[in-house]
Amino acid sequence: MQSREMPYSVTIAPSMTLREMMETYGPDVWNYAFFLTRSREQASDISQEVFLKAYKSVGKYRGQATLKTWLLTITRNTAFSWRRNSFWRRFAPLGERQDTGEAALSAEKEAIGNQYANRIWEIIMGLPDKYREVLVLDIQQDLSVAEMSALLGIAQGTVKSRLGRARDKVRTAIKEEDL
Repeated sequence: MQSREMPYSVTIAPSMTLREMMETYGPDVWNYAFFLTRSREQASDISQEVFLKAYKSVGKYRGQATLKTWLLTITRNTAFSWRRNSFWRRFAPLGERQDTGEAALSAEKEAIGNQYANRIWEIIMGLPDKYREVLVLDIQQDLSVAEMSALLGIAQGTVKSRLGRARDKVRTAIKEEDL
């Protein structure tokens, strides 16, 4: 009788096993899913689903994009599928839950710096989806305009335009709050 456990040693990309892919790209997939859903729990669920989908459809990976871009495309499509699901909309989290596992910071400057960075991310998270998405892909995932264009299925000029508008909106919000 064969085991139903997923063989983590299966080769996905040239000389990369599923386990290595998860270790290498897992944080990127989770972060992108989080920025799309704004929920830690949903980001974790989506991340798991992304790697299952990648495992099942490894034969469809043609190598035309980087493995990271392919995984982020799966992440985006999966997150949007979750968003369309009515159950997901009705039972959205009641609030942002902060991790309390970190030790209290002792330096006042570091605490103020963290507050500033957190506020900027709150501003980014408050942007409309089309602006937030390109900004996160740029800042968090470090994708090129060409990679973002391929991932989002839009023209490179549109990516540049959205990036510019997103940055302007963040700058304006920072000035208005006098951060």
